[in-house]
Amino acid sequence: MFTNTLRRLQVLLLGLLWIAPASAARAVEEPAPVDRAALLVRLPADAVLTIESKATRQTGPERRFVSPILPLGQKFVYTLRATWHQGGKEQKAERKATVQAGQVTRVDLTTTESAPKESQVKSRSFLFTYAATVTGLSPGKVTRIWVPVPPSNDEQQVDIVSKDLPAEGKVSREPKFGNQILYVEAKANGEGRVPLSVTYRVTRRELKGDSKKLPENSTQLAMLLQPDSKVPIAGKPLELIKDKQLPSDQMDAAHVFYDVVNGHMRYSKEGTGWGNGDSVWACESGYGNCTDFHSLFISLARANKIPAKFEIGFPLPPARGAGEIPGYHCWAKFKPEGHNWVPVDISEANKNPKMKDYYFGNLTEDRVTFSTGRDLEWVPKQAGKPLNFFVYPYVEVDGRIYPADKVQRKFSYKDVATASGNNSRSQ
Repeated sequence: MFTNTLRRLQVLLLGLLWIAPASAARAVEEPAPVDRAALLVRLPADAVLTIESKATRQTGPERRFVSPILPLGQKFVYTLRATWHQGGKEQKAERKATVQAGQVTRVDLTTTESAPKESQVKSRSFLFTYAATVTGLSPGKVTRIWVPVPPSNDEQQVDIVSKDLPAEGKVSREPKFGNQILYVEAKANGEGRVPLSVTYRVTRRELKGDSKKLPENSTQLAMLLQPDSKVPIAGKPLELIKDKQLPSDQMDAAHVFYDVVNGHMRYSKEGTGWGNGDSVWACESGYGNCTDFHSLFISLARANKIPAKFEIGFPLPPARGAGEIPGYHCWAKFKPEGHNWVPVDISEANKNPKMKDYYFGNLTEDRVTFSTGRDLEWVPKQAGKPLNFFVYPYVEVDGRIYPADKVQRKFSYKDVATASGNNSRSQ
């Protein structure tokens, strides 16, 4: 009882300290600081908003607030109330907002109903363990390790359940895409090994159609029209569509690119060269894994002025249960004019032709996202060149990239019951 009372008091006191960013319009585009929570509120422009009964000063239809420093991994619940006048009558709305350091929580006070209950949408809750061991070191050798941290967003809720690190780690955010990175600097044990493990609880939701409307960062959108080191927007990939009359509607054009890539490519991991997300290689070889499929799609989209981005994480088998996950999975999203972000998973469509129509615009809940983007640099900065993509541990010793074959990896999952007592996939 005392603990619960103390926690409620702590929440109330923290609620009084929410502040508006110095430039609210610009801040709406930014992710939450690693050690603070951000609250994005949508409401009538003239509404008066209170957070835990404390009046706020911002105005406008979208307002962003940043908390003081919060304990990592802990959740706090705030009560938001808004009042405004419409048609000569006073209107009121109230919502509960759950916030956590490093996450942006979005609350819409313009709707008359609460968000759908978890049982009304396809979702999956599971424990995901990300483990790695650096091997082959001299005892006491200092090792630098970077691993991705899965984000919480509208598609997935992620909480750290436990972690076993060889030294105190630090979570930072890289500037290009806002990916979260756990950095650990540690000495090898007497066996010349550096082990680490983090277990997350994840609730992943099925994504159907356009993603939720979010404020856009114009600088990042412009960047997502530019080439990456292995994703050109000119040359060989464009030969696949040189004889095609593309629709003027960007959604329809993207569907053409989806069909072209699916028709040209074959999912296979034979030989060498696959798995680098190289659009030119994919175009020439006609086969590859998910990175090759989606890099080719992104080349075609960006070449035709459609912003597109790369996301990577891990797949889960559709059947509920527990087990090891052998490797990563990736997909892409594009943003046509007049729409929000639209997902595609072309490699899965290629492996399962019956799902071809579904995977243009939809993603199953059987996955977890770990990072976004290509050509990435870390915080603290790595000695090596920008990383092609980030899902496995990145290790440096003596200022050099450590061989990947000396880093043992183990990823596993275990489905857990939801609050309603089940974790079934609704049909």
